[in-house]
Amino acid sequence: MEKKFRPSPNSFKNTFCVFKEVLIDEIKGLQSQFQSKAGSSYYYTSKGMYRLSNHWGRLANSKWRLTALETASESKNKLGFALWEEFYPDNAEEELYFIEVDYLKNTVNYQHKNSISYDDKAILRTSFETTKKIKQIRNLQQLSSWAKYFEYEDIDVLRKRIIEVLVYTNRNLDEIKGEILKEQT
Repeated sequence: MEKKFRPSPNSFKNTFCVFKEVLIDEIKGLQSQFQSKAGSSYYYTSKGMYRLSNHWGRLANSKWRLTALETASESKNKLGFALWEEFYPDNAEEELYFIEVDYLKNTVNYQHKNSISYDDKAILRTSFETTKKIKQIRNLQQLSSWAKYFEYEDIDVLRKRIIEVLVYTNRNLDEIKGEILKEQT
């Protein structure tokens, strides 16, 4: 039997973490070491934490996201696991976040600058600035009405061009669109 590990009471305040969904069998035999008022169960190990919950995202003063398994389970409760070293500090003032775009899945998300996926090229932003840019990128991905003033053969090429500038520079969306329109005249 594994020795019980208990993090300090304030270990998770103001943290960012991306949990990976795992199968429920992984906690078989483990005892829940904490139960939140909202009904989430926490299982601590020497390597990391399992969290069984039906809600993910903003949690009080932390941002915990779940990366789902490829085959979605029918249960509303999802079990996620994160290593202790994958909990990063979070606050509203510092430029801690960068934007990742998956063009194949047509998704956009944010990551912490301490994550292993940071390439030192994407612009770091505050959480507020990051949220604003993500909303703009999602509109570019999901809508096409914005493109009616542009000349293009493939809207996906135009989308990617604009999104790349948003991710890798501090230029604003109107400025980027204006430059492309100017090139086309």
